[in-house]
Amino acid sequence: MTHLLLVEDDEVIRDTVRLMLERYGYAVSVAGDGLTGLEVFRERRPDLLLLDVMLPELDGIGLCRRVRESSLVPILMMSARGDALDVVSGLEAGADDYVIKPVESAVLVARIRSLLRRASFPPGAESVEPAGSAQQRDVLTFGDVEFDPGAMEVRRAGRLVALTPTELRLLWEFAANPGLVLERRTLLRNVWDYSWDGDRRVVDLHVQRLRAKIGAERIETVRGFGYKLRR
Repeated sequence: MTHLLLVEDDEVIRDTVRLMLERYGYAVSVAGDGLTGLEVFRERRPDLLLLDVMLPELDGIGLCRRVRESSLVPILMMSARGDALDVVSGLEAGADDYVIKPVESAVLVARIRSLLRRASFPPGAESVEPAGSAQQRDVLTFGDVEFDPGAMEVRRAGRLVALTPTELRLLWEFAANPGLVLERRTLLRNVWDYSWDGDRRVVDLHVQRLRAKIGAERIETVRGFGYKLRR
């Protein structure tokens, strides 16, 4: 059974979301503040974290940063305000995606399922594969970056680079289409499973994080269109 950790200080929201997720078949641990959430995370090692932004003791942004120091577990941030600063701060701290409260149960579960699929994604295991998947077991080289899709490992100058599941999926899309411009809406659909035109800041901030890890020169911005991986 997939184990989720929900960190939410509002008791009513916490119990409502927990019961809803349990009805969908998830095992759910809960915490009412950031420090307790960090303790529960370290003890139980959940498969995915749901973090409210506004938390006592240690806020959701700080908790996300602390988790990212030792883990690449998928993280979904929840913001009551939808404030741009909250969204950007959460994504910069290492979150994979975010939702605005109140959120419909079907939408929340869809986001959770998408994150979990990314976390366990082996190339070729899904029904829809990126272009060029026939050679997906080959090690792809871009300058000093080596990407082994089969092992889902990335090395830069010979050193292993720790990428989150979302960053790996994003690199996979670029690697499958070297030199081609990928629009933000295309990346939202293929990486985040958005069936609608979602928040493009999610793409921009993840590209920024990916650049910091594999080299800013590897991913080129095509102004007004999107991004492409330099051959």
